[in-house]
Amino acid sequence: MFFQKNGEAQLHYGSSDFTILEGGGYVICATTGEQIPLEELRYWNDDRQEAYKDADAALKAFQKAGEV
Repeated sequence: MFFQKNGEAQLHYGSSDFTILEGGGYVICATTGEQIPLEELRYWNDDRQEAYKDADAALKAFQKAGEV
């Protein structure tokens, strides 16, 4: 299996991909506080270095930041 399943991972988010800095099985959604399994991570903001569980959570973060 590619991702370790124990604990929260530390990532660096790029514009089209991410780099795992410290292994783990999930990251925390910046909008909802929910755990996002790494294999399901599809939405993030590379400027704010935040992960989002889905498109709705990402939109809410962009709205809160005044970017939409």
